[in-house]
Amino acid sequence: MNVEPDRSFDLGTYLSIRRARIDATLEKFLALEEPRALYEAMRYSLLAGGKRLRPILCLAACELAGARAEIALPTACAIEMIHTMSLIHDDLPAMDDGDYRRGRLTNHKMYGEALAILAGDSLLAHSFELIARHTTSIPAKRTLAVVAELGRAAGPRGLAGGQVKDLANEGKSDVGMEVLQDIHTRKTGALLEASVLSGAILGGADAPMKARLRRYAQRLGLAFQIVDDILDVTSTREALGKCVGNDASAGKATYPRVLGLGESRRLAEVLIADARSDLAVFGDRATPLVALAESLLQSLR
Repeated sequence: MNVEPDRSFDLGTYLSIRRARIDATLEKFLALEEPRALYEAMRYSLLAGGKRLRPILCLAACELAGARAEIALPTACAIEMIHTMSLIHDDLPAMDDGDYRRGRLTNHKMYGEALAILAGDSLLAHSFELIARHTTSIPAKRTLAVVAELGRAAGPRGLAGGQVKDLANEGKSDVGMEVLQDIHTRKTGALLEASVLSGAILGGADAPMKARLRRYAQRLGLAFQIVDDILDVTSTREALGKCVGNDASAGKATYPRVLGLGESRRLAEVLIADARSDLAVFGDRATPLVALAESLLQSLR
């Protein structure tokens, strides 16, 4: 069973309002301090724009659980800091060696490798401080549960572990679906999953709701990676704000490489349909999360 989103809901307006709130809060939470060079490097990448998909998912899940989005705002901003850390580190010459990100030169191209590494490390550390200091008006055990979710997503079972497996499989011609899915469940899916679950936890979701939202987020995470892989083949640097074709030139394990473009598109459509089904019981309350999932497919058209 699928849930149809409220047709009066305007996703563009919703995203614009949420991005503006997140951007303003990020600016407040990461004011320019000393050492100035480090803070400048952190702010350069963090405040460079972007979709803000992960923090928006966190806020939407918090509201779905029945709480005010404001409760989850510090965590949402912390999630964007973790995500930005991963982008800075992924772009390093020792990793994916990227030149452009979010329409501008990558962090290490602007500030050098050493400062880029330290900027990423600092964003990760600052994210957990932010959650601990600024999450208020809810039971402490919820905050601890969020810290655990995000710690798992950023570490060896998530982002870091996925990057290791991604690098280890570069240039291999025999990468199958099991390995491919494991890489991207960790590298991309883990933080998306933690974003949704963190919002749900902070909002007071019960176990059945959290289970449904976790399944939704897992499917969304894989669909997001498939779409990203497809766009790396079919889009342009101007449209994406980052270099395209790098995955193919590096011999990376991607969905189009393993499945082909047509089958990759079909799999993304199945995952999005299943993600919608996970939210059917929530009715109109799930409209933002359903619309966000459907927007992934719109980007391929």
